Amino acid sequence: MASPSPAGVVTPRLETRGVSKSFGSVLALDDVDFEVRAGEVMALVGDNGAGKSTLIKCIAGIYSMDEGEVYSDGQKVSINGPKDAARLGIEVVYQDLALCDNLDVVQNMYLGREARDILFRLKEPVMESRTAEVLRGLSVTTISSIRQQVASLSGGQRQSVAIGRAVMWNSRIVILDEPTAALGVAQTRQVLDLVKRLAEQGLAVVLISHNLHDIFEAADRITVLRLGRNAAVFERRAVTQQEVVHAITAGVPTKVPGVGATETEAEA
Repeated sequence: MASPSPAGVVTPRLETRGVSKSFGSVLALDDVDFEVRAGEVMALVGDNGAGKSTLIKCIAGIYSMDEGEVYSDGQKVSINGPKDAARLGIEVVYQDLALCDNLDVVQNMYLGREARDILFRLKEPVMESRTAEVLRGLSVTTISSIRQQVASLSGGQRQSVAIGRAVMWNSRIVILDEPTAALGVAQTRQVLDLVKRLAEQGLAVVLISHNLHDIFEAADRITVLRLGRNAAVFERRAVTQQEVVHAITAGVPTKVPGVGATETEAEA
């Protein structure tokens, strides 16, 4: 187990140490470390099959870890299912968004968590007020009515609703899986601005994306996985896109016994 952080070092909001996960004979994650701090956007990148989705699903409690430990604000915690992750304030916005097109914005924000009175009647004014408050707090101004059906929204507006739902429930860590996939230029800008606002509000944000332009626009740090192993962690301001691409495609695992730091890491 790693020694306690020295004075002056920021304790991560969420940290994993030595996570390994196999599916039969396939080793999807091998001794992976990962962290994200409060108030930052940590990008998680890697080629297809690098282990990004597996790591996130372990953090979200969908998959159980074969090995490894999880820490929240420096305290060791157990995540044995999605409810454990939710109690820790972990919310994931998956690429498919999990929105119901036939329901309006308010109904989607409260989906499965509806506010009801003692007679089990929906507390519509409460839900409307809270929905408007959350979207206003995130500076989401492009949705004309919180009572319009989600089917009528653009891709960027739909992503805003999904992110708003994630932060509504006392979230502390928000994980975004390819939030700008298939969006146009204006919608991508809208979503990236929203991602940065989440960090400005003190949340720990994990951004998964194949689009390095988006990564360099929104992220503070970048974690690279390659073939299920750690390949690098970069400060975004101190690295080039070419160096990140090299780590994604040819980076040397950082925790293989007998193998030193990569050339990029040695220069950092």
